[in-house]
Amino acid sequence: MAEPLSNGDAYQSVPEAYVFPEHKRPGSSPSSAAAIPVVDLGGDDPDRIVKQIIDEGREFGMFQVINHGVPEQLMSEMMSSAEEFFRLPTEEKMTLYSTDSKKLPRFHTSLGYDLENDHEKILCWRDCLKLGCYPFEQFRHQWPEKPASLRASLEAYTTAVRAVALRLLRLTAAGLGLDEVHFEEGGLITGPMLMNVNHYVPCPDPSLTLGLGSHCDPNIITVLMENGVRGLQTRRRGGGGWVDVEPLPGALVVNFGHQMEVISNGALWSDEHRVVTNTRAARTSLAVFVMPEMGSVVSPAPGLVAGGEAPLYRPYTYQEFLGAFLATAADRDTILAHFQNKD
Repeated sequence: MAEPLSNGDAYQSVPEAYVFPEHKRPGSSPSSAAAIPVVDLGGDDPDRIVKQIIDEGREFGMFQVINHGVPEQLMSEMMSSAEEFFRLPTEEKMTLYSTDSKKLPRFHTSLGYDLENDHEKILCWRDCLKLGCYPFEQFRHQWPEKPASLRASLEAYTTAVRAVALRLLRLTAAGLGLDEVHFEEGGLITGPMLMNVNHYVPCPDPSLTLGLGSHCDPNIITVLMENGVRGLQTRRRGGGGWVDVEPLPGALVVNFGHQMEVISNGALWSDEHRVVTNTRAARTSLAVFVMPEMGSVVSPAPGLVAGGEAPLYRPYTYQEFLGAFLATAADRDTILAHFQNKD
């Protein structure tokens, strides 16, 4: 098994297993500092907010939200407790270590990606604590005992972030011309809410590796909190260079996943993003995933399919989608082509 990056002393060089092929390294695709959109949820013009969400969903599939209602103190406490986990003694963290991707909670490291041709595994510069966080009655008893502050903050933070996600989904539904509770029907968002607590230690040579490779999330919507250290990058619909996501104090980053693109019949974009590393400071982020139940049937909303035309995607269960997602190593074009309507 790969040794977690946060377990030992600072690295002086990048181990060979983490070195990406030249065409996949960060420098092979230049980035820009153009800011991604910011949506102010505290405004008094709901029509403007809805329009902005739809506009940004079409162009990026990612935006930052401010005045979202999650208390700053709660965000600070949650981030501090997450960072504290990775400072625990190695023997305490390793009680949660597992290579079983279905295990919760799970401390793991170095997500591997299959490369073209020989399907060699390459390791990413990341440690991760994966948690089930909602419904509370299903997951509360599984939460780590240490640090104690993590258990103390997790329920309140999850409740607040879930409220943000539900509000955004209602605004998105309205902007698409659907009933505002469209995403709350048919099990589309009643699957378990999971959280990835990601930790990227300083890297001695960021030009050689990635914290996470390019991918889209498989779920409907993801809400992310960062610790203020840059690293997240996205790109506009249609490709082009990578855009740095500049962390804003108190903001949350929101991105649409594959299910949003399918349900909107291609109107909205499932955001493609990656994480680059740095030499100076550890980056920690908390990603909360809102997803359908495994048996839920996902398909384009009927109201978004023009009369006489076939929908872009065929119906499928979320379980089927996840199976294909993992089998294709999360390759965006391959996974969406698998579910395109061939009629």
